[in-house]
Amino acid sequence: MTLYDELVARGLIAQVTDEEEIKELINNGKAVFYIGFDPTADSLHVGHFMALCLMKRLQMAGNKPIALIGGGTAMIGDPSGRTDMRQMMTPETIQHNCDCFKKQMSRFIDFSDGKALMVNNADWLMDLNYIDVLREVGAHFSVNRMLTAECYKQRMEKGLSFLEFNYMIMQSYDFYTLYQKYGCNMEFGGDDQWSNMLGGTELIRRKLGKDAYAMTINLLLNSEGKKMGKTQSGAVWLDPEKTSPFDFYQYWRNVSDADVLKCIKMLTFLPLEEIKEMESWEGSQLNRAKEILAYELTNLVHGEEEAKKAEESAKALFSGGNAADMPTVTITENDLRDGAIDILGLLVSSSLAASRAEARRNVEQGGVTVNGEKVTDVKKTYTPDDIMAEDFVLKRGKKKFCKVVFE
Repeated sequence: MTLYDELVARGLIAQVTDEEEIKELINNGKAVFYIGFDPTADSLHVGHFMALCLMKRLQMAGNKPIALIGGGTAMIGDPSGRTDMRQMMTPETIQHNCDCFKKQMSRFIDFSDGKALMVNNADWLMDLNYIDVLREVGAHFSVNRMLTAECYKQRMEKGLSFLEFNYMIMQSYDFYTLYQKYGCNMEFGGDDQWSNMLGGTELIRRKLGKDAYAMTINLLLNSEGKKMGKTQSGAVWLDPEKTSPFDFYQYWRNVSDADVLKCIKMLTFLPLEEIKEMESWEGSQLNRAKEILAYELTNLVHGEEEAKKAEESAKALFSGGNAADMPTVTITENDLRDGAIDILGLLVSSSLAASRAEARRNVEQGGVTVNGEKVTDVKKTYTPDDIMAEDFVLKRGKKKFCKVVFE
């Protein structure tokens, strides 16, 4: 099976500009391709996961990835998929976020010996002359055509700033620059970037008389058509300080039955033959599939040691085993009142509840346990001796829990 055929079989490819040429390039390791990442936070998240896995797959087949950090385009903001304007960021914040991205990307992409590049479009966008851009680039873009792009159409009613209207031109200029500087002949991205990517291929054709290619990958959606990677508390981050390896593992362990095989196909590097055997799995076997998914992805992002810890912690929770590797919350003297802490305070301090009011509802509805015993008294208190006497496991609902220690 060729690389392109595998991408199709895994359900990754959404749209392509020239299928035969793209097959020729990526199957034979001839693609120098880029994917852009706008540094709008100090960590990558699950929404970037598909792109990182794609870059890894292509590099393994001999193609050369360019990770483009959008230090310049982040100054403008991409309107795709948004109903409001992005908050403006300072250059210092953008640079900090860029530095964080490179560290995380290195887990997926081999940057050694010229096998891949990481570049920042601030290096060329920040020095552009406005008049030059209008004359040399703007002349090749039809406003009428730009307004038909999905990323702009959905914003027209609410209001689209001229600042954001320029995003397509800037992204297209990136492709044009990368083509000239590094021989970049392909751009990959999420399916919501299709219009911006076509702008780049067209600019290269008009300015240089050369062909370049674009391919979009399917967005990671659940069976309800919603983007995956979001929880009630926010995004699922790749930074272990923002989303712990255990919570990352649990996110994938708890995907719905309808989504687990799709996620295994699209995100893991397990052989398709092995995945095909899972298609007949039912009932408890699907739980095993979820464990495989969670372990494989945690291993990819956080390494084998953290993946094993997370797996063991999850098993410990549900089997009543050792709690040594569970996520730990530390209680100090400052959390105590009259030498003790009540159950509501414990739930809030451990971030298992957002407020005491929510914690009270959780207890009253019978959803809280300590060391496997249900807590029904909202006034129940615990002393440091109670907490330190044995492994103190606090649990809310079926999936939220932690080990509590006193320091």
